[in-house]
Amino acid sequence: MDESGSCGSGGGFRPGVDSLDEPPNSRIFLVISKYTPESVLRERFSPFGEIQDIWVVRDKHTKESKGIAFVKFARSSQACKAMEEMHGQCLSPNDTKPIKVFIAQSRSSGSHRDVEDEELTRIFVMIPKSYTEEDLREKFKVYGDIEYCSIIKNKVTGESKGLGYVRYLKPSQAAQAIENCDRSFRAILAEPKNKASESSEQDYYNNMRQETLGHEPRVNMFPFEQQPEFSSFEKNDNRGQEPISKRLSVVSRVPFTEEQLFSIFDIVPGLEYCEVQRDPYSNYGHGVVQYFNVASAIYAKYKLHGFQYPPGNRIGVSFIDDGSNATDLLRKMATQMVAAQLASVVWNNPNQQQFLQFGGSSVSQLPQIQTDVVLPSCKKKAPPETPVKERLFIVFNPHPLPLDILEDIFCRFGNLIEVYLVSGKNVGYAKYADRISANDAITTLHGKILNGVRLKVMLADSPREESNKRQRTY
Repeated sequence: MDESGSCGSGGGFRPGVDSLDEPPNSRIFLVISKYTPESVLRERFSPFGEIQDIWVVRDKHTKESKGIAFVKFARSSQACKAMEEMHGQCLSPNDTKPIKVFIAQSRSSGSHRDVEDEELTRIFVMIPKSYTEEDLREKFKVYGDIEYCSIIKNKVTGESKGLGYVRYLKPSQAAQAIENCDRSFRAILAEPKNKASESSEQDYYNNMRQETLGHEPRVNMFPFEQQPEFSSFEKNDNRGQEPISKRLSVVSRVPFTEEQLFSIFDIVPGLEYCEVQRDPYSNYGHGVVQYFNVASAIYAKYKLHGFQYPPGNRIGVSFIDDGSNATDLLRKMATQMVAAQLASVVWNNPNQQQFLQFGGSSVSQLPQIQTDVVLPSCKKKAPPETPVKERLFIVFNPHPLPLDILEDIFCRFGNLIEVYLVSGKNVGYAKYADRISANDAITTLHGKILNGVRLKVMLADSPREESNKRQRTY
């Protein structure tokens, strides 16, 4: 595929291949009309910042545009702002289809990134150990709206490790923070563990990187078999006596790297961080893994203990006692897993979606919500004939929630007209008679886990725009 374009105006330069991603995420990928000239692209995107170059992808033989282009900005925040403002817009009044704008794929990212990509909104920072989450928020709120701040602490002593995360609502805000914050914070995007460090600074703290929300959980976990000679790693059937916590100890007869450790345990959703611990007196591999919730840790322990990696070498996984109350943790985990399993049964069996007998009563009578999110009290739905003021698009991971639970969740923000699922897909819609209620639902529910299902809640495109959309082919 040939790419053609010309260098930016105003003394700009055309970057070489090695500098296409310098700074990172400064290049956007466009899906446009085949008849859109480069001059229109320059006119519409130059207000967002200095354009270093524009490439319009053309057919190698006919030299006709393929409807794909790249725009290289001088700064990451400029590219992110252009993506946020121009995605879904029409370049000219005569255009019938809106364009698509993404952060272009780089050597370190496996695909183009969109506005909802969590990798673009979370930054990783080094902070004084005396900082609280409020101190962290106060320092970084000047760059944009913050969704949350978190500080990594020693689970035994409770002391800060001098490392933290800041999650913004928009990619451009995170980019602004990285570009403009004090250099002592050494702010970078919180990348996945399996990406190689590119500087000595990253080598220092890449063992604390957080897993991304973009990873899809994999089904069919790796089976493991019994191996008598591996007696030290046999499963302990007397589970009630061992400590239960979110932290796991990993032991292997073969040394492993942090990337390998991450790739194994990232199979289970909810991985917070992992680190390799070096033993100078042996060649064994030792590591510590921590999940955001105890349910994920328990699932990882009993699925990956005895797993062969590499083939022929079995890893041993055990809990690290952090003083938690095992009874309470197990009760909470069991409740969440039962709710998730029940939702999965209802969804995967259409004949049972309307009425599923469970203990002699209908599931619809048990719309129990298991979540750490503070939800408002239930409110009455709006009449079906009420005009729709706002529609929300909902993405479920790994499977949709039952309709009765969905309705119970989204009606709590008031003025809900209807909530429904798209058959055969992990998506749905909610219709509201009031924009404020819809915005409250987004603020409260986006990115949160309810009944074991992570939700993405965002404003839906208008019906006219949806009818013009084409299926993504890249």
